[in-house]
Amino acid sequence: MAAVFERGAGPVDAARSPHAHWRPLPAGAVSLTGGLWCDRQAVSGGASLAHGYRQLEEAGNFHDFRLAAGQASGEYRGPRYMDSDVYKWLEAAGWELGRRPDADLQRMVDGAIATVAAAQTPEGYLHTYTQVVAPDRRWADLAHAHELYCAGHLIQAAVAHRRATGDDRLLEIARRCADDIATVFGPGIRQRLGTPGHPEIEMALVELYRETRERRYLDLVAFFLDQHGRGLLRDQPAEAAYFADRQPVREAATIEGHAVRALYLVAGVTDLYLETGERALLDATLRQWADLVAHKLYVTGGVGARHEGEAFGADYELPHESAYCETCAAIASIFWNWRLLLATGEGRFADLIERTLYNGFLGGVALDGCRFAYVNPLASDGPDWRAPWFTTACCPPNVMRLLASLGHYLATTSAGGVQLHQYAPSRLEAAPAPDRPVHLWVETAYPWRGLVRVTVAESHRRPWQLALRVPGWCAGDPGVALRLNGRPATLWTRDGYALIDKVWQRGDVVELELPLTPRAVAAHPLIEAARGCVALERGPVVYCLEQHDQGHDVDVRMAELDTAAPLAADWREDLLGGVTALSAGGYATDPAPWRDRLYRPLAEADAARRPARLTAIPYYARGNRGPAPMRVWAPRATSEERRATSGE
Repeated sequence: MAAVFERGAGPVDAARSPHAHWRPLPAGAVSLTGGLWCDRQAVSGGASLAHGYRQLEEAGNFHDFRLAAGQASGEYRGPRYMDSDVYKWLEAAGWELGRRPDADLQRMVDGAIATVAAAQTPEGYLHTYTQVVAPDRRWADLAHAHELYCAGHLIQAAVAHRRATGDDRLLEIARRCADDIATVFGPGIRQRLGTPGHPEIEMALVELYRETRERRYLDLVAFFLDQHGRGLLRDQPAEAAYFADRQPVREAATIEGHAVRALYLVAGVTDLYLETGERALLDATLRQWADLVAHKLYVTGGVGARHEGEAFGADYELPHESAYCETCAAIASIFWNWRLLLATGEGRFADLIERTLYNGFLGGVALDGCRFAYVNPLASDGPDWRAPWFTTACCPPNVMRLLASLGHYLATTSAGGVQLHQYAPSRLEAAPAPDRPVHLWVETAYPWRGLVRVTVAESHRRPWQLALRVPGWCAGDPGVALRLNGRPATLWTRDGYALIDKVWQRGDVVELELPLTPRAVAAHPLIEAARGCVALERGPVVYCLEQHDQGHDVDVRMAELDTAAPLAADWREDLLGGVTALSAGGYATDPAPWRDRLYRPLAEADAARRPARLTAIPYYARGNRGPAPMRVWAPRATSEERRATSGE
């Protein structure tokens, strides 16, 4: 009889990491059963993955592997990092096959793995651009060639297939690749100095270490991280920040440079802390996190202000129309914050994951799962920022791999109990100790409704603690309520979590009520683009004004919000796959007086303004009905008008 495959860990296997505060659950331990995220995961697992496979063929990614294998002729197609898109797609497919069998997807995966295997050299080297275009330039341009970056994505895809399905084929390829890298780099007298120009392999090698327990992979991570700040990557001093090469990782105090590179790097640094416990590593990442949230974070959770260099800007440099906010950067932020949450147990990191998931990340893919956003501006005059694919197609398969593994980021366990970080209808299996299984059912219509009901389906007969995150957006709100078996329970919180300790019985029910009152928020006054403006939120969802939803006489580019007028929330089953829309009071300006000149006397400008009712939709749902002007931040009506509206 064939052995039954026991599923492994999820994307981050810190269950045995000696310095993890909380432990992630195994792959498949959390199953989404309904709601927004289940719907998005289903679309991604079906439409997106099939679409992605076709696009990889059409864009030439598979062609390049066949060139490297000698199975095709012609020119190399695409940039030097083309391999990574195949690997990210394979990772997404691996997690998806772990969730559900799919014969068509399995055939695609089998073909892709065979294509990758054929391109690998006998010694294990695998980077199709170098093999085809510059075979004498192996490891000659670490700053720009993306050899190590692509290898990192190969390793992560291989680990995913092993953990989700038990398939070792890709892992064998990845190990040969990693072992080849270890013959070139590492802490030995004969190895060369160097570090990736695009961090990513650090996270991957830590995961390969966790999967194989081969210490040389972890040592290689430490080696690569130790090279930062030595000037090995930059050709010019101005490139230091771009490559995260301006200072050693343990001395870093600011988050800077290319956003995805910077965030992948600090995620790898946090991973190394989880394994080694070196406090200087964690302290450096916490300093950078504090800099991010205090100075460089968009209200959507998006990061990266500048198109030039796909980079963070200066403090408070957060423009709207020209915001970059790359989808991959949002994903990198989630990866980093997840590791910080595992390391510290502090709810502020889960709060930022939530903000980013619902806004900065989810807006990166259309509702049909086949159009994607590379950048995510907070205001637009109308261009559609989504496309079926990109020449640099890092974002689409990145979206797919996060959605396929999303259950991994909902809950954790510890010796003391179970922690719920993100709320979605789900079934959860945990084991705070090997002989102490816990099964939970989570029922909720979050983020549209604030009730989260957790039912204990199975529990051992010893006391354990259930921790439910109380999101930062409602911390201190008197409307937050906790009930146990229908009766009010004391709301005792620590580090952002409501805690209940008891000997649990099958059928026990905990209910957490989170008030979803719509609210207007203001930005720091030093954010020039948002001065005098407000944005609308409800629960974790950030809203925007899109032209499709306004009256014919309202141009959202000239609309103002009246914060003294009440905000109304209405569930719209027929709108954008089902969303809660907001209705707000405000003002609209008649553009007619400005048609022949740019400037008018103030009295004439005021005369052109009139009251209007404005409709706001979730920011993530923008751009699904064709191009249209859109904005997250709108000017706040003047104080005189607010007083008049409120009757003061």
